[in-house]
Amino acid sequence: MSLRLIEIIVSGESAAAINGLPSVEHVLGRWDTELGDGQRMVRILVNSDKAEAMLDDLEGRFSTQPGFRVMLLPVEATLPRPSDSATDKTKNNARLQSRISREEIYNDVTQGANVSRVYLAQVVIATVVAAVGLMRDDNAVIIGAMVIAPLLGPNMSLCLATTLGDTKLAIESLKANAVGLAVALCVSLVVGLLFTYDTDIPSIRSRTNVSGGDILLALASGCAGVLAFTSGAPSALIGVMVAVALLPPFVVFGLLLASGDYVAARGALMLVSTNVICVNLSGVLTFVVQGLRPRTWWEAERAKKGTRIAVLTWLALLLVLAVLIYNGTDV
Repeated sequence: MSLRLIEIIVSGESAAAINGLPSVEHVLGRWDTELGDGQRMVRILVNSDKAEAMLDDLEGRFSTQPGFRVMLLPVEATLPRPSDSATDKTKNNARLQSRISREEIYNDVTQGANVSRVYLAQVVIATVVAAVGLMRDDNAVIIGAMVIAPLLGPNMSLCLATTLGDTKLAIESLKANAVGLAVALCVSLVVGLLFTYDTDIPSIRSRTNVSGGDILLALASGCAGVLAFTSGAPSALIGVMVAVALLPPFVVFGLLLASGDYVAARGALMLVSTNVICVNLSGVLTFVVQGLRPRTWWEAERAKKGTRIAVLTWLALLLVLAVLIYNGTDV
């Protein structure tokens, strides 16, 4: 289990009150330092899955005090190692879900919702590389494009916004998704108009219809993306999975539009729609299973209602697409 160091700045009188917090039983170590002006820094060592409870207790108890500040730092290692008795004590009341704190997840995920120059450049480069790979029917080049594509962030931030009932983050996520897809469409259209290619090659035609395997891939991608963020694991490789589900079929959509093959283009767009729905559906459900929710009860109630509506909406859309796919209807 990884460790976290929580640094708290509070008044000297309030430092003693930390011992009365409900989550203090999970503390593996504590060190106090006088800062002057009546302020004290308290350093607390906890397992990463216990950091959220401690942060919630600290914010609920001291957030109204002047000068209050909490900083959360990852700990690579500590010597001497925490004793077995200390770690066993934290396991007695452990959750079924083992994840990092809400604040860490929020900080990591929301960075992917920013429409920056780097984000736009990555979308352009990934689209060009994917288009070349598709036209050459070269899977290695297509996989290379997936490594560049930054599509994991906006979709995971949308899932998180839904789970937490964060309207502002949801709007930013939708904006980042829309901008990324719009740029990818424009670039793929330009590439399709500038170059001559065979639209019947397998790498293109295979992305003009939806199969059960595509749905499973998209569901697995959304789940894996959330698990990567909630466990604190590197998300680069998981981002490849999400990019595989989203970018190639959307580039195929643009290429087929440029070539005038509108019937096949509608099939590629159906695949993109199915993948977007499945990634977000499984992502939201995984966040819920991981026990992620807002700190206060009134925010939690609002988030629960929003999550229920979002899940039902994604399920309804997936059902509509499934009926269209089963009946062989174009959209």
